[in-house]
Amino acid sequence: MVEISIRLRDELVAAAAASADEICGLLLGRGEHVERALPCRNLAATPATRFELDPAALLAAHRAARAGGPAVLGLYHSHPSGDVRPSPRDAADAAPDGSLWLIVAGGQVTAWRAVEGGALHGRFAAVTMRDDGCEGDGDPPQGGDAPRAE
Repeated sequence: MVEISIRLRDELVAAAAASADEICGLLLGRGEHVERALPCRNLAATPATRFELDPAALLAAHRAARAGGPAVLGLYHSHPSGDVRPSPRDAADAAPDGSLWLIVAGGQVTAWRAVEGGALHGRFAAVTMRDDGCEGDGDPPQGGDAPRAE
């Protein structure tokens, strides 16, 4: 199970809705808790249908983690087509390293692990997301445990 705040999830949905191209970025945090989504440039030649993270941003995030900052837990990207499942192209591009992938589409966010022999396309295993509330502003969690993937 992975934890993400309602605010952060809503920010990802809003960013995806505002772009005709695939948005992408890094997921930073500790353990199974996503603390931050770091937007990155999409360097793909066809950004409407593919994403390619800026490698400089990835290297900088790993350096920051080694210096005591939050770990790189994985990545997120959107599917303007509206499909919240990883695509066959995503599966071809994903290393089976256990990293977290969030897919944003159609006002939803789903969570996946890139693994060898995953149930989806032989590469992805669905992960349950838990809304962990509103991050210290005193409001109670409004979503609780919420499976986001089928």
